[in-house]
Amino acid sequence: MIRDPHSMTCQEFQEQMADLIGSGQDVANHPHLAGCPNCRALLADLQTIAEAARQLLPVDPPDDDLWGRIELAIRKEEGSLGPE
Repeated sequence: MIRDPHSMTCQEFQEQMADLIGSGQDVANHPHLAGCPNCRALLADLQTIAEAARQLLPVDPPDDDLWGRIELAIRKEEGSLGPE
């Protein structure tokens, strides 16, 4: 049973926070946060940590031929690719 977001406790909200963030929803507009400075501060801290992590480990796009190389490696390992 999903509880009314307006009457969630901090524990209930925090237990669902990862799922809310992962769903792509704008968690900052969640009704619980309107009246809960503790959970707003927690969310702000998590966003700061996530941004710092993105800066530490930038994600570069894969090479254009990545999937072709993966397919070739799989075929070689399976033995379905004859001699070159």
